[in-house]
Amino acid sequence: MTGTAPIPPITGSVTLAVPVERAFEVFTGSVNSWWPHQYHIGQSEVAEIVLEPRVGGRWFERGVDGSECDWGRVLLWEPPARLVFTWQINGSWQFDPDPEHASEIEARFTANSPTESVVEVEHRHFERLVGGQAVHGAINGGGGWVQLLDGFAKTVAEQG
Repeated sequence: MTGTAPIPPITGSVTLAVPVERAFEVFTGSVNSWWPHQYHIGQSEVAEIVLEPRVGGRWFERGVDGSECDWGRVLLWEPPARLVFTWQINGSWQFDPDPEHASEIEARFTANSPTESVVEVEHRHFERLVGGQAVHGAINGGGGWVQLLDGFAKTVAEQG
């Protein structure tokens, strides 16, 4: 523990007209289609964003030149209900390999009915990041998870 004062989490939620299994599948398996490619830290333009579907899996970007740049790791994989993964990008917008310096993103998927689901995201523990207040401010200033989930909802609607 760093002893740094807690920084409030950033949250967002969205209701989707798809079964919870489909919401989880698109969130995890199609992250490349809904995550804005301008949000990256690698030197190269983004070719794809990948979230490996297992505990210990990587969350990373692959550049058009084939280079890879890690963002974090999957901590919890419970389809179709829950996913927790790290954000190991510091205030200098660089990957920090030390898991003690990672914030966490938890996504919860709840069925409202057989054809409707709710996705709730909580990005927390910014105080663990080196430069966490700056990261928090930048994410919030860019629309935060509300904006990201809006893009996710559009992808879900397009993919069905």
